Amino acid sequence: MPYTAVTALSHVGLVREHNEDSLVVGPWTLCGTATESPQTLLFPLGTPLIVAAADGLGGQPAGEVASALVVRRLATLGPTLDGEEAVRDAVDLCNRVVYSVADGDPELTTMGSTVAGAVVLTDSLLVFNIGDSKVFEVTGDALRQVSVDDSPPPAPGQRITSAVTQTLGGGTTFAPVTAHVSLSPLSPGNRYLVCTDGLTDPVPEDEVESLLRLYDDGRAAYELWKAAVEAGGPDNITLALIRVGE
Repeated sequence: MPYTAVTALSHVGLVREHNEDSLVVGPWTLCGTATESPQTLLFPLGTPLIVAAADGLGGQPAGEVASALVVRRLATLGPTLDGEEAVRDAVDLCNRVVYSVADGDPELTTMGSTVAGAVVLTDSLLVFNIGDSKVFEVTGDALRQVSVDDSPPPAPGQRITSAVTQTLGGGTTFAPVTAHVSLSPLSPGNRYLVCTDGLTDPVPEDEVESLLRLYDDGRAAYELWKAAVEAGGPDNITLALIRVGE
């Protein structure tokens, strides 16, 4: 019987005082805390399965509140996300929820979050994102980013940029968002990586690709986390590996 295995991990890193990342896998959410080791969950293919990471905006208040609001709403909506329009509507709703909760509370004003994720359907995969958290497709010979960064090009000589051009919340007044959403075929053997920039900023893409060629599931998640920590762990590290099997 076809199934989806999702291995997830969230960690504060070595520099931040607390974790502003949040994660949703189906009905399970992890908000503002950390896993001691990678956790693997199995789901039968059929009902839409949401897997997404949200990253609270650094330098702005209550990032952990914003990211938790996003993943908890996605967990509730997950079983209804059966097409591109449903995903766009869900992302729009998350944006409105973040602004609504922040409205009138000075301690929450300008809080915001990125989000990137995938919805696993019976024979297809919906990928979506706002901001610079990422989704990659993992194949036998390549790692290919399938999300679309809302970021300006890095400065000359730089590999990354911390600037984002579109977020959920993050402003003093409401601003609509346009989610990046794509649909692709799904078959046994497909693998995907969903992660925040706490992984991809310190760890170059070719190193991520190399580790995913060598390892799968829990060992892969551990080795990716280890690579980010050994590179200084400058930010919260959150990732989820999706594998379709039968």
